[in-house]
Amino acid sequence: MRVLVAGATGAMGKELLPRLVDAGHEVFAMVRSETGKAAVTRMGAVPVIADALDRAQVTKAVREADPEVIVNQLTAIGHIDTRHFERSFAATDRLRIEGTDNLLAAARGTGVRRFIAQSNGAFTYARTGGPVKTEEDPLDRSPVAQMASMIAAVEYMEKAVLGADGIEGIVLRYGAFYGPGTSMAPGSEQLEMIRKRRFPVVGDGGGVWSFVHIADAAEATVAAVENGGRGVYNIVDDDPAPVAQWLPELAAMLGAKKPMRVPRFIGRLAAGPAGVVLMTELRGASNAKAKRELGWTPSHPSWRQGLRVGT
Repeated sequence: MRVLVAGATGAMGKELLPRLVDAGHEVFAMVRSETGKAAVTRMGAVPVIADALDRAQVTKAVREADPEVIVNQLTAIGHIDTRHFERSFAATDRLRIEGTDNLLAAARGTGVRRFIAQSNGAFTYARTGGPVKTEEDPLDRSPVAQMASMIAAVEYMEKAVLGADGIEGIVLRYGAFYGPGTSMAPGSEQLEMIRKRRFPVVGDGGGVWSFVHIADAAEATVAAVENGGRGVYNIVDDDPAPVAQWLPELAAMLGAKKPMRVPRFIGRLAAGPAGVVLMTELRGASNAKAKRELGWTPSHPSWRQGLRVGT
């Protein structure tokens, strides 16, 4: 198939493009610069230049590629400052709204039959009920203020993709990434903070995290390109775990001392309301639907083994 990947030079793109090429697809990559053009060419894709926020450029790029499938991996997430969570996600929120609208508009005009979009299954589920959510469970309807714009952008994007007329819309809710190029790569700032005991457990550490290795997320995306049907899929590993469990285990893998524990009010002062949510109230996600319907099984079924290899 002819596949166009938007957002092709990030951590996901570097894993996804070679896999699509190896699977025999004719791969096009939407990039903004000559540097990006050279990078995707080395990975075996054909570059098309466009700024995702410029509808005319996006339309031209999509017409040039003439894809059967578009994969939207547009993000601009760098360092996440939990005290100013909304600022950390502002550029990505815009891409999820305007960038998605531009790609969908171009897709309608060129006969694209399948549209796959990156979403977030790590931070977005409602903080009520059981610890592990399925795709049928709602997103957070009453988020803390710092997380509201991020969740609203995710919900907008998902509704736009799933409701696109004449296009099979697929939403992949990825868990928290780890592995090469991610915020939890070997030597990353986040792992160094854990190593230096600067990443404490807040409150009871009851927030449940669902992880996924970046390579497994890329494999699931290839499966969605080839086998996906309209709908939402959680792309996470088999082992959702509360912070009070995974953080001490990861510290031990790194040869660090056990993380400190601080009460919620101290966590709120240091990391803001969003940081407290991530530590104490987050809900995990089930991958049963993705395994069943996409024919996908993570090669790293648990962060326990996957992170140990990377550390």
